[in-house]
Amino acid sequence: MAPTPPSLEARRARAAVATLFWLNGATLAAMVPRYPQIRDALDLTNSFFGLAIALGPLGGLVAGIFTSRVMRASTTARVATWAQVLQILMSCLVLNSPTPLAFATFIVLMSATDVYTDIAMNAHGMRVQGLYGRSINNSFHAWWSLGAVSGGLLGSWFAGIHLPLSTHALVAGSLMLAINFALRPFLLKGPDPKVVEEAPTGKVRIPRPILLHLVALGLVGAFAASIEDSGFTWSALYLRDSLHATPAVAGLGIVFLVGAQTIGRFTGDRLVDALGDRRAAQLGCGVATVGMTVALAVPSVATTLIGFACAGWGVATIVPAVYYTAHHMPGLPAGAGLSIVNWLLRLAFFVGPPVVGRISDVVSFRAALCVMPLATAMVVLLSGALAARRTAEDVEEPPQPAMTQ
Repeated sequence: MAPTPPSLEARRARAAVATLFWLNGATLAAMVPRYPQIRDALDLTNSFFGLAIALGPLGGLVAGIFTSRVMRASTTARVATWAQVLQILMSCLVLNSPTPLAFATFIVLMSATDVYTDIAMNAHGMRVQGLYGRSINNSFHAWWSLGAVSGGLLGSWFAGIHLPLSTHALVAGSLMLAINFALRPFLLKGPDPKVVEEAPTGKVRIPRPILLHLVALGLVGAFAASIEDSGFTWSALYLRDSLHATPAVAGLGIVFLVGAQTIGRFTGDRLVDALGDRRAAQLGCGVATVGMTVALAVPSVATTLIGFACAGWGVATIVPAVYYTAHHMPGLPAGAGLSIVNWLLRLAFFVGPPVVGRISDVVSFRAALCVMPLATAMVVLLSGALAARRTAEDVEEPPQPAMTQ
């Protein structure tokens, strides 16, 4: 029997969730090519810059404690879109930071809003996936990557034409807010049948084997996320300061990394169907390890851009695979596994930037970025925590009746 095609409501909701993922990636990436100008304007060392970036995830970790309460009081659609509004506004303040303390503060606030958008849009995406009865999760993350490419290109263009940071914030912020408000009517209406729990309550006891499995999954996600983090935080600075690239070219580091990641995610569902999450991770991160090792061993603008591309393609399916395995882990309340690994994953954004920043100040940027091939090698070693194969029962969920908001 042929599968029932998704309804118009489901197709519209899928497009809206994809747009929300795109918007989240574009908001973050549009700032990256301007980091060198922000750092120079505030006269920051790499150590302070890395520490300021690392404080952001700390805000996200603290704010994330309350995510489940907020989503129970509202809906994933509302939480995701309104948190995205706040994140856009915070990104504008980051671009216009008057002092180092203000820069660090706005980074923290932006990350605190991002955790709400991240968990809520993933939860809403899984609700939409249930209406399709097949895996579409990688495609959502692909749209995030495509958004990061778009934002990176926009930021690179603005950097190349020396657009003032205040004008950059006004133009980009206005465009992104307009997109946010335009997509909201097409998300699924009503309360969510499965509200993601941000963390298990004191009444929930997690067996030790499951807890250890979740920790391993969190480490896999953290190492993969550190690749994105290194690209977002350091690619433009490394290309400009160490390889003497122009501002426009320096901004292409994140574009190459996330561009290749986008390709990997749009093709990721087929790759995972053919190989399984585990073997796909081993293949991808094997390529990433070799590519970044060569880029650092033979440093040039060209080899570095290729290395970033290998890294982006290599980790393309890792975070969706971690979320999938955690979300379908038996013996846990609905959404608890997803929330726990999301919390652990964000530790990478807290630890990575100050480590890279300090090494770059004491030794060199080139030595500091060795964390990238080391991280992808660790994903290969820990890949046994990922699901070997996906089953139809895991991606199919009974369609939920449409509800009015």
